[in-house]
Amino acid sequence: MANRIVLFFIFVVTISHAQVSDFNAVNFKQADYIAKMNKGASLDNLPLLAHKLTSKLPTDVEKFRAIYTWVCQNITADINQQNKIFRKRKKYKNDSLGYMAWNNTYLKTTFKRLLNDKKTMCTGYAYLIKELSFLANLKCEIINGYGRSVSSNIDELEMANHSWNAVKLDNKWYLSDATWSSGYIVNSTYIMDYNDGYFLTDPLLFAKSHYPIEKEWLLTEETSTRTFVASPLIYGETYEHKIIPISPQNMNIAIGKNQEINFSFKSFKSIDKNSISLIKYVGIKVLPLEIYNLHNNNGIISFNYKFKHKGTYDIHLKINKDVVASYVINVS
Repeated sequence: MANRIVLFFIFVVTISHAQVSDFNAVNFKQADYIAKMNKGASLDNLPLLAHKLTSKLPTDVEKFRAIYTWVCQNITADINQQNKIFRKRKKYKNDSLGYMAWNNTYLKTTFKRLLNDKKTMCTGYAYLIKELSFLANLKCEIINGYGRSVSSNIDELEMANHSWNAVKLDNKWYLSDATWSSGYIVNSTYIMDYNDGYFLTDPLLFAKSHYPIEKEWLLTEETSTRTFVASPLIYGETYEHKIIPISPQNMNIAIGKNQEINFSFKSFKSIDKNSISLIKYVGIKVLPLEIYNLHNNNGIISFNYKFKHKGTYDIHLKINKDVVASYVINVS
């Protein structure tokens, strides 16, 4: 039974990876250069901006790349707006209709702030990506749903809190998240730090932290909400390394003392086995764990670890210096 489960995961990963690999031969240097040359361009005339970004590019995927890169590198997160939305979500936690009514009214303020100050949050990023794509004759949609991170939707789905895009290229739909690609917030300070991992992301990886309200936008095998919130917690670095955790399937795991656990993940990039580690934190001190049976089978990396003592352990999978997945192991 265990072997069949592993084969199933390999099969699904292979299918979803084939979609993303459609553009492996595309060189995005020209698209990125055009986006860079238009740094600071005004949003007063979106048709003109779309023309500047895409008119000299030969393919739809390069046009979308220029639009995406420009938005990620020229629009900044509006922390005040985020805090206000967070407070409203909390207020309307048990009144989704009330929240939607407030949100529809607040969107006017959101878009005004975006166009005037180039500041927004996820809906604004997704809106701008869609509008510029439309002006470049690209079919693009805004997808609303649940973003799972260290601060939201960890153990259960709360109110929908995130928006991203689906774009149709060569008659296939692809997923991208300009908000999370543009940077991150630390201690109420926005850090602009482009993360290319959220651009045309493999649907199976995307579904580890994005759950759409309309399930067809998963673009992969349907995942239940219960499975979504039970899965290991992943991070922006997971997307940078193009890592898809396979096992354990859940973040919270209960085992007995001296029971062995198999950890495995799919890597779409070449990876040095020496860069892989499993760690736990003791206060602020990092303690590496002695893993064994480390194998790389065509990009499926696996290893084992045995928990010899009772207790609850916060365990983290690392690639080089980056944490890419977290687990909580309860050893009884």
